[in-house]
Amino acid sequence: MIALGVILLVVGFILHIGILWTIGIILLVIGLILFLLGSVGHAVGGRRHYW
Repeated sequence: MIALGVILLVVGFILHIGILWTIGIILLVIGLILFLLGSVGHAVGGRRHYW
């Protein structure tokens, strides 16, 4: 999810497409939150690790 967010950010920036930029930011933030929760030991979606 983090990689997809970064890809959408780059494509949105290069092609000047605002919706891709917005979706990329949202996916990047959600991916980072899930990664942080998984790395500190909280179960995310029933799994102990999220990556």
